[in-house]
Amino acid sequence: MTKLDLKKELKHLYNPSAKEVSDVDVPPMNFLLVDGRGDPNTAREYVEAVEALYAVAYALKFAVKKSKGGVDFAVMPLEGLWWVEDMTKFDIRDKGAWQWTMMMMQPKPVTAALFAATLPEVGAKKKLPALSRVRFEPYAEGRATQILYVGPYADEGPTIARLHEHIRANGHTLHGKHHEIYLGDPRKTAPEKLRTVLRQPFR
Repeated sequence: MTKLDLKKELKHLYNPSAKEVSDVDVPPMNFLLVDGRGDPNTAREYVEAVEALYAVAYALKFAVKKSKGGVDFAVMPLEGLWWVEDMTKFDIRDKGAWQWTMMMMQPKPVTAALFAATLPEVGAKKKLPALSRVRFEPYAEGRATQILYVGPYADEGPTIARLHEHIRANGHTLHGKHHEIYLGDPRKTAPEKLRTVLRQPFR
């Protein structure tokens, strides 16, 4: 059985330096995605979205593993795009106004056809309110600046500002949605030890 180590293959995207800001060219990749809005700390909509993503991601993993010429891979970390209608008014303290897309990257063996076939199977096993909102599609981010942030989510502000300053200092403008990749589990990890990739596209 073939084994994929996606975190190793994509180390420059999923394990950047925590000391230096770096520019990357993010290729188009396929994702499971769910859209929503509201404070992720209190919105039931957010909890339901994450539950549905994990359920579908693991079902796809096992479907690929059991298929002819099966491939084994680890489920990729949860990611999030965050924004408000007017990004000039984006305030990390006003989480209730946030819109978001939660997503999980999928390797090449996971296809749109497999996703379509697997979704009803997941629904038959589990009652997941957000399951009907899960979609499978490519996401092309392009040029972006990123850094690994270690610490509580609530204290990301200065590091995000550092990304923005780096972009402007190099003659570029912010373009696209604020992107976070969660490498730690907040249910099991102390806030000061949480590891999050912070990324901002630019043009």
